[in-house]
Amino acid sequence: MFSRLVFGLGLLSATALVHPALAADARTLQIIVSKDKQSLAVYDGTEVVATSKVSTGKDGHTTPSGIFSVLEKQKYHESNLYSAAPMPFMQRLTWSGIALHESNSVPRYPASHGCVRMPGAFAKMLYGMTDLSVPVIISDGELVPRPIDHPTLFRPDTPTPMQLLSDVELRPSMPDSPEKPVQVAMNDTAAMPMPTVTPIAAPEPESPSEPISMLVTRRTLRETVIDIQTLLNQLGFSAGDPDGLLGPSTVQAIKAFKTLRPAEFAADRSLVSDTLLREVYAAAGKGEPPNGVIMVRQAFKPLFEAPVTIADPGLALGTHFFTLHAVDENAGTADWLGLTLENNLSRETMKRLGITNQESSIITGKPIARSLSRITIPDETRRKIDALIAPGSTLTISDTGLGTETGQGTDFITITRS
Repeated sequence: MFSRLVFGLGLLSATALVHPALAADARTLQIIVSKDKQSLAVYDGTEVVATSKVSTGKDGHTTPSGIFSVLEKQKYHESNLYSAAPMPFMQRLTWSGIALHESNSVPRYPASHGCVRMPGAFAKMLYGMTDLSVPVIISDGELVPRPIDHPTLFRPDTPTPMQLLSDVELRPSMPDSPEKPVQVAMNDTAAMPMPTVTPIAAPEPESPSEPISMLVTRRTLRETVIDIQTLLNQLGFSAGDPDGLLGPSTVQAIKAFKTLRPAEFAADRSLVSDTLLREVYAAAGKGEPPNGVIMVRQAFKPLFEAPVTIADPGLALGTHFFTLHAVDENAGTADWLGLTLENNLSRETMKRLGITNQESSIITGKPIARSLSRITIPDETRRKIDALIAPGSTLTISDTGLGTETGQGTDFITITRS
């Protein structure tokens, strides 16, 4: 149990603090802000290690709700938007101007221009506790991370037995011809003295790898075009680099592919369509095209992305966030924590995504388990991710794709309410 120091006077009357030295590895922390309660809680796993009152954005400058992470830290910063207003101990959440920072005015009601204001002593302490990429969840109501165990979540690779002569490449010994007998050399060891074995010190354990962030979402036109480009290149059409853009090379390759299959595209007037995607997948021997994608980033940089399949696509997945608190490499286990954010999909968004029912996957039953059970990740992709996960890794599930705030120098930012 972590000790808590409560300051009961003046500005800190609504703030409970924990000394930074008592907090665990900063990579396993997450920060949760409640706009209804105007409060902030720092979690290490399921343990609250620090709390504070805050002031979020007032009417006309509402603080967005969603999933963020600390992108930049500055002990002293001046606002680029509001007359160089001072923002000490600033921790940036978006490049468009949302941040956590110290303020002399934290009345515990919405009062800012969109940022999350914190009392001075707490802002300074929190600044010392966090690293870049620490998740920050902002929601209307209070959220609490809960342990979750589900087969869709990632686990470390099962350790392989240690090999002898690990620096030697071992190959099977086969005879040159089936008719030739295999000769096996054998030593008579009965008269030989036992060799002296010198103990070898165990190597120092490697430092934990950098956490990764992941997003599972529905495919958009970008992911569809990337798949089409990749497969057309494999089929011998010059579609250019798989960048998701419909450049001249890609357009020419698509038209050339369609020209060879006039019957399939007789009634298809669109350049990119479901028919095109299915035909390209079939020509490449890939079966049915997937309807989802998993994207992976590390240290704010994209690593790779791969297709996944989402069952019952007419149901909304909802918005769910997972953090990896601890990993046991020897046992092959991982301790994941999960929470569900309120989903706010407009009618236009639902129509665009092909969602006919938003409520059933969010309100009834167990929303996290229901959504995880609908996601199928290919074995090859799963093995690749299993080898990368480390404490502090995160996974977001969302219907709405990358979002406009996700970009260069960010993790996956998901806005649930603007």
